[in-house]
Amino acid sequence: MALNGGGYKDRAVDAFQPVSDMLNVGRCEPLKAAVHGVLLVAATVCAAYNAAAWLKRRQRHLAFNAVVYGVAVWWERAHVLHHLVSVPSQRTPLVGPVGMDKQTGQPATDVGGPTREAA
Repeated sequence: MALNGGGYKDRAVDAFQPVSDMLNVGRCEPLKAAVHGVLLVAATVCAAYNAAAWLKRRQRHLAFNAVVYGVAVWWERAHVLHHLVSVPSQRTPLVGPVGMDKQTGQPATDVGGPTREAA
């Protein structure tokens, strides 16, 4: 099967584009924070297990693991906070009937809340 001038490369780039866009600063920040939050929980469990095992058995590798996982907890916490701070504070209006302010009929930034222009 012959490839037509590298068309598969173009398709690969096109398929990766949504992921690439998501990785831009300010895009999907709550999702990124959630992913780091899952890793934070996993690292916390590992740090707690290794610390408890070290207290029980006093094996050097368990102490080392507890410290490494403790640093990972700090690292992931910093990433979660970074992504939460990066969430844009400006709300965008919702669309459709659910996103309309019932009193003014103007688009709402939150269900029942008027936009800045309507306020």
